[in-house]
Amino acid sequence: MNFGDSLTEIEGVKGHMKSAVNFATNNLGDIPFQPVSLDIWETKYRLVAKDGTVIDKSVDETYERVARALADVEEHGLREKYFDEFLWALRNGAIPAGRIISNAGALQHKPATSTINCTVSGTVADSMDNILDKVHEAGLTLKAGCGIGYEFSTLRPKGAYVTGAGAYTSGPLSFMDIYDKMCFTVSSAGGRRGAQMGTFDVGHPDAIEFIKVKREDGRLRQFNLSLLITDEFMQAVKQGNEWKLAFPVTQKEVEEESLNLDDAAQFVWRAWPEAKSYVCNADGLVACKIYRRMPAKSVWDVIMASTYDFAEPGFVLIDRVNEMNNNWFTENVRATNPCGEQPLPPYGSCLLGSINLTKFVTDPFTDGARFDWDEFRKVVKVFTRMLDNVVEINGLPLAKQREEIVHKRRHGMGFLGLGSAITMLRMKYGSLASLDFTEEVAKQMALAGWQSALDLAVEKGPAPIMSEEFEVTRAMLAKRPEMVEDGYKVGDKVLGRVLHSRYSRYMQRIARENPTLVEKLIEVGARFTHHSSIAPTGTISLSLANNASNGIEPSFAHHYCRNIIRQGKKTKDKVNVFSFELLAYRELINQSSMPDSGDDGVEAENRLPEYFITAEDITPKEHVDIQAAAQRWIDSSISKTANVPTDYAYDDFKDIYMYAYDQGLKGCTTFRFNPEVFQGVLVKDRDLKNTTYTFTLEDGSKIDVKGDEEIEYDGEMHTAANLFDALKEGYYGKF
Repeated sequence: MNFGDSLTEIEGVKGHMKSAVNFATNNLGDIPFQPVSLDIWETKYRLVAKDGTVIDKSVDETYERVARALADVEEHGLREKYFDEFLWALRNGAIPAGRIISNAGALQHKPATSTINCTVSGTVADSMDNILDKVHEAGLTLKAGCGIGYEFSTLRPKGAYVTGAGAYTSGPLSFMDIYDKMCFTVSSAGGRRGAQMGTFDVGHPDAIEFIKVKREDGRLRQFNLSLLITDEFMQAVKQGNEWKLAFPVTQKEVEEESLNLDDAAQFVWRAWPEAKSYVCNADGLVACKIYRRMPAKSVWDVIMASTYDFAEPGFVLIDRVNEMNNNWFTENVRATNPCGEQPLPPYGSCLLGSINLTKFVTDPFTDGARFDWDEFRKVVKVFTRMLDNVVEINGLPLAKQREEIVHKRRHGMGFLGLGSAITMLRMKYGSLASLDFTEEVAKQMALAGWQSALDLAVEKGPAPIMSEEFEVTRAMLAKRPEMVEDGYKVGDKVLGRVLHSRYSRYMQRIARENPTLVEKLIEVGARFTHHSSIAPTGTISLSLANNASNGIEPSFAHHYCRNIIRQGKKTKDKVNVFSFELLAYRELINQSSMPDSGDDGVEAENRLPEYFITAEDITPKEHVDIQAAAQRWIDSSISKTANVPTDYAYDDFKDIYMYAYDQGLKGCTTFRFNPEVFQGVLVKDRDLKNTTYTFTLEDGSKIDVKGDEEIEYDGEMHTAANLFDALKEGYYGKF
């Protein structure tokens, strides 16, 4: 199919799709789940009573349980109507996030669990009491099944003097070790090991140590790590300037040490969380004492070398996150959920869900392949109501978390199967046509979602923040100079719905597409402050979507191995997996088709078409371009990984991150297979065959084993790669 390279051609196709299409004619619904998909559903999402009685006897019964739980939030007379609508949506591509699938409607069996995937800790303040209080709160959050993120650059640097203790602090990373051990110990509900994100400001004196911390085997392995990258730093890199590593000072420190805040050689003024605890100027900037100076490019090189070798830290462009935040007027975001798609304020939480795009492809792999936009928008609107209802059954363990989610009602709807759908439409992921398609999917989801935000607000009322009054400040006017043009001045009172829908940069973009909708949102207020984000969706894609491609990603491969955790097994288990588009192609076109790896001799007539590409066929620039196309219409953020080959040139690799910054992304993550460091979740057989692992036996002798070879150890069989990783990282036998 020639989808075209321009948006006008996409809109032409959209216009052609006015009538509904009977999806059953494609027989895609008849494609059976592959064994690994059912296995994940059984272990992660199927509801089973304490005595072993199976409650969900099929995937469809899981959908019925979830639909009933969400419909019961409605007024009594509407419950059956919405049960039918919600069940229809679940059967037609709406997939709530794992915590909802696992825990909604399961209160009788799992009363202490949550339906929320994402949270961020309250600010970890620079005191022992607060640090340990936040450990306790995090433990309760992880126990309820939620992932959690924290910022740790709020803690004073290593070697700083602590007056109350009469000693020098061991620094933020030593306290992160406490959180790491806690997370390892607390097994999250629903069979999930706890997930954490640690963020850290690039201007903190211990930033270099943070960047390098995972070079130590086994350290902070319960964390994903991301640097908070500021515009100030990026400009210093571009201009070849020095970079100041600094930390705030209190008024007491200024007085006791007779510090001269006007001395530019000693102090720099920066934005900082919890600014009230430190010395601030009239613009709200904090006086930060300079501990160290380095060329900005040297810091950049340390970051790039670490991401090249260790795939961390990630890259959160925090100034852009806050500039584009719908709640720009009341939030200072400094942390994200564990996968980065949800930048959240202190005690922020976000419920997630994804729409399976493969459900809307009709006549796949043919000249007439097309996307059913009308059906897609219908599912978006029903799914928006479903996710909004989850707020009422959130099950969050902390009062501050519950207050925050009810006050703003944010959720994050995204999509999965983008790569699979692009292939089924006979496009190549990363091509101009695929970029246009990606942007159109994100835009149509946004427009339909914000229409639902208005409809639900009229029916049920807007989020409470919309009716709250906010005082105009000097900092607010500096961020939004158009407010001055509109006549606002310091001290004025403005309703949240006006600040949200008229002055947020994202809603201004929506207004350019549908000004009437946004004017009504300014008048009424939206049901929620945020509607969209794109999660990695690894487990729900593999299970409930029959291994459609994860989130916004291309398929990793069309036939590969996946390492999964099985309860009671001492290492990860390697299982064979097929991509959904390969299953579909074999079902509809050629049952004998297989990917040609170059050494397995696939006959010419059974080779897949050239548009069947995978992550390794896509350039890093194309990865960034796809993310940028979607980000224009996603009001939170996107979890995406640019996979690069092991032998990818380092100088080219460094350019990816600068390109991501220039393209307006909110963050960037890369992955380069590096067997010396870790074993990934998704693994190609070729990589394992080409990697040799050396084991040292008790007598001191050594043996070399290929990564794909089986080893019997401690009474179990393991692949050499998984056993090596488990022993090196210290998680052997601890699942």
